[in-house]
Amino acid sequence: MLKVKVAILGSGNIGTDLLLKLLRSPLLEPAIVAGVDETSAGLRLARDKGVRTSARGIIDILAAEEIAIVFDASGARAHLSHAPLLEKAGKVAIDLTPAAVGPYVIPCINLQEHLDKPNVNLITCGAQATVPMVWAVSQTAKVRYVEIISTISSRSAGLGTRQNIDEFTQTTARALELLGGAEHGKAIIILNPAEPPITMSNTIFALVEEADAAAIRASVQSMVGKIQSYVPGYRLKHPPEVDGDKVTIQIQVEGAGDYLPRYAGNLDIMTSAAVAAGEAFARRPILQEGATR
Repeated sequence: MLKVKVAILGSGNIGTDLLLKLLRSPLLEPAIVAGVDETSAGLRLARDKGVRTSARGIIDILAAEEIAIVFDASGARAHLSHAPLLEKAGKVAIDLTPAAVGPYVIPCINLQEHLDKPNVNLITCGAQATVPMVWAVSQTAKVRYVEIISTISSRSAGLGTRQNIDEFTQTTARALELLGGAEHGKAIIILNPAEPPITMSNTIFALVEEADAAAIRASVQSMVGKIQSYVPGYRLKHPPEVDGDKVTIQIQVEGAGDYLPRYAGNLDIMTSAAVAAGEAFARRPILQEGATR
């Protein structure tokens, strides 16, 4: 397999952490990191790593014919304008914002179904952490209602996260239904100002029909293993609790500590999912044809 050239659009926390992960990828070569502030820490780090930078946003990415995949780590509103431009330029867009232009994608559930799409949406950190658990439960019992609570350190919630809270709750809830298999879903995010900062935690409450406790626990544990293949810090706090028709699952996500602190699992799970998605696209013959050694 040859390396496919990629670009990162957005030089904030997520874009910068993603850069460090991509620099280790055997299939992806970060060729440009673009932002809007020449003095940003993300662009400085990219330059230090020998990666070309631009402070002109999407402009230089669109002009770079060698770029096959663009990771958009800007913002939901910005991606709405970026998406048609990237598609017209013939570049695959992997969207790390809650814009939901392309199909919802979670690597361990449905990534392979959408490798022919020009744009895929990684939904939200809460969705990446909780939807697979709901999907696992739905394989063994009908899920009538699910409510998830994602609690993250206030320190790990940057400007983009704070600006997109409405999109977070709406998009995550929809993903719980479309991908998770729940009839009705609700999502809540909590920014916890505690010091020292807390590690990202997620609680899933589900109402199900004909719950088989052993089958639910086995299905959940199997899914945890799949997620850990690309998010090593993902773990169950304890086995799922099944009480009649009520199922409770608690998940903790610790980051890899590449650019961000380990407590920022909410950001790490997004960048880890993005790398998994990018590498799957890079394996496609059509992208390998334009790749470099």
